[in-house]
Amino acid sequence: MVINKELLQLRKKIADKRPDFVRQESWRYKKLATNWRKPKGKDNKMRKQVSGVPALVKVGYKGPRKSRGLHPSGYNDVLIFNTNDLTRIDPTIDAIRISHGVGYKKRLDILNEATKLEIKVLNPGKIEKVEKAEVKPKKEVEKVEKAEVKPKKEVEKVEKAEVKPKKEVEKVEKAEVKPKKEVEKVEKAEVKPKKEVEKVEKAEVKPKKEVEKVEKAEVKPKKEGKGKSKGKKVSKS
Repeated sequence: MVINKELLQLRKKIADKRPDFVRQESWRYKKLATNWRKPKGKDNKMRKQVSGVPALVKVGYKGPRKSRGLHPSGYNDVLIFNTNDLTRIDPTIDAIRISHGVGYKKRLDILNEATKLEIKVLNPGKIEKVEKAEVKPKKEVEKVEKAEVKPKKEVEKVEKAEVKPKKEVEKVEKAEVKPKKEVEKVEKAEVKPKKEVEKVEKAEVKPKKEVEKVEKAEVKPKKEGKGKSKGKKVSKS
């Protein structure tokens, strides 16, 4: 909504007649900006206002007194620092602009009071930021959901922790396999007595050889008997 349209049109009419105030020789050198700088040279032609040079800034180029300081919407631009400043505001002709240095809490208070009093706010971008600030809890909810997702990872860790006992069970199985090796060693230990048994059998075999020797010893007397018979035959002759 625009108010004071007549004053704004009058201001625009005078502003169209106002020349562009530029810096001296800014059109000649790229390094010089066009923003206004007052010429101060002793023999400066622009300062002396020689014909053919740009105009200087003067009081006579001002706009209408009534239209000075008006916002393009036609409202008077009033700077606000706290809620107490709202008491001197006329909602019909004044609009507020919240100062840049105002904190978040005071800004919310000023906006709430301005909406109650139906005062126009010239920097509504702050309201959008307030709405975004109200949207932030949703992100916090998402963070909470992520925090709820994290326990799932913890559950996975717990599952991994449950998998580890399986490895321990495998180690236990390996530990159970080791006794099998011990059993094999025991079997080998049982096999060794067999060798001892074989040795015993060999030891039993040796007596057989002794028996043979004994038989041979028994055979020798037979030979002696033969010798006696020969002697008897000789005696008969």
